[in-house]
Amino acid sequence: MIYLKLLISFLKIGAFSFGGGYAMIPLIRNEVVEIHGWVTTGEFIDILALVEMTPGPIAINSATFLGYKMGGILGSVIATIAVILPSIIIILIIAHFLAKFKDSKYVDWVFRGIRPVVLGLVIAAAIAIAGDAFIDIKGFIIGALWFYLISFKRLHPIPAIVLAGAIGAIIY
Repeated sequence: MIYLKLLISFLKIGAFSFGGGYAMIPLIRNEVVEIHGWVTTGEFIDILALVEMTPGPIAINSATFLGYKMGGILGSVIATIAVILPSIIIILIIAHFLAKFKDSKYVDWVFRGIRPVVLGLVIAAAIAIAGDAFIDIKGFIIGALWFYLISFKRLHPIPAIVLAGAIGAIIY
């Protein structure tokens, strides 16, 4: 039964989210925390930290990790395939018709309409996670400092993750 739930949940996530992994975070969170209760909000934030540090897309890494947590190796395979299957199907369909409609103003309008939605999904994910990630003022200061260093001083994400982990280990 868990395999069917994983399949349906991650098919929905893969089919109804646009804009990549960050835009998928609210959908993944809703499915695994709110609807199924497979993980707590705190565990979900920890999972995001792990999948962010590992190579590969966030959505696929999340599906693989959560699938493994819920159903072992078979669960990870099912969740991973389920989250990418809608994209593969959509890409094949688009590739078939793209040459014919690539200059269409209607296609351009659709993509212009999708862009703000993707931005909204990314912002919603940031707000949902921020509320649970900042457990005290020290965490907020670390987050704000790292946002500044990465966004404005162009600190590379890998040293940022390592330094933030070291600082967190020392402070907490």
